[in-house]
Amino acid sequence: MSKTLMKGNEALAEAAIRAGCKCYFGYPITPQNEIGAYMSERIRKNGGVFLQAESEIGAINMVYGCSATGTRCMTSSSSPGVSLKAEGISYLAGADLPCVIVNVQRGGPGLGTIQPSQADYWQTTRAMGHGDLRLPVLAPYSVQEMVDMTAEAFKIAEEFRTPVMLLADGLLGQMMEPVSFNEIGGENKDDGQSSPNWAASGHKNKREKNIITSLFLDPIELETAINERFERFEELRAKYTRSESTNTDDADIIVTAYGSTARVIQSAMEMAREEGIKVGTFRPITLSPFPEKALKEATKSAKKVLVVEMSMGQMVDDVKSALEYKLPVEFFGRQGGFVPGPQEILEVIRRMK
Repeated sequence: MSKTLMKGNEALAEAAIRAGCKCYFGYPITPQNEIGAYMSERIRKNGGVFLQAESEIGAINMVYGCSATGTRCMTSSSSPGVSLKAEGISYLAGADLPCVIVNVQRGGPGLGTIQPSQADYWQTTRAMGHGDLRLPVLAPYSVQEMVDMTAEAFKIAEEFRTPVMLLADGLLGQMMEPVSFNEIGGENKDDGQSSPNWAASGHKNKREKNIITSLFLDPIELETAINERFERFEELRAKYTRSESTNTDDADIIVTAYGSTARVIQSAMEMAREEGIKVGTFRPITLSPFPEKALKEATKSAKKVLVVEMSMGQMVDDVKSALEYKLPVEFFGRQGGFVPGPQEILEVIRRMK
């Protein structure tokens, strides 16, 4: 299997092109700028369209129009920029339009810092736009997973007609690792480009016209549409919810983290095991839907749980809820762009034993 050394942001962009993305709309913001820069050159060479919008708001609304034609499309940004896209994301969800949205997180609130963060968890899983909506959210923890999950995100988006969020962070976006694109296929792959039956792509008297809208003035119609979306989300939960567990069978303490922080807890676990402390790890891969059943299974022999994040503890509530508040759950985090270190986490584990 051939591999190429690539930066996370650039690998993600290449994966999107190979997965059949034909249009990219974005606006510059650090630390995700390499995605747009890469797309500006490569997607056009593959018959696609790159457009730098006048703003993040403009970019997400261009995605709406493009997706409405049945064309596979994507946008990316970082934390403050995603906030600006929130209204457009709600419109996309309300119109049942598939697309991929990438957030390479930076610290906040406000302008904060350009350093990595995981402080957009609440926004992404709870309040990504107004109204009753739930977005599928995938959280990679390596450059290879940024590649693989980009292709998977397009698949989920089109299968369930929904925007899908890929939640990375500045660390993953900027790091370089060997990656393979073999699972995606050739770079000119054209999956998903034939117009689906719901698209506003010109009917030429062969079918009834399609109307793409998120406006439902009839209360019955809106309630029906919302219920149908949540039913699809439950189908997605059953089919795509994923997680990863390590050494949980005999563990007294389970340490859980997502994204790049999940790499650090592996080192902390190994250090703790060398000291005779029985520690296991649990990594949610889908943050929404959250892998509740898998976490219960991973902690069935545990006495305590530790959540580690680059935030003030935004995933803690989901962990406690999944465990039905039956286990003590502690938190350790760093903010401001600091990445939790294995030794810091080990010291917390020592206090918990």
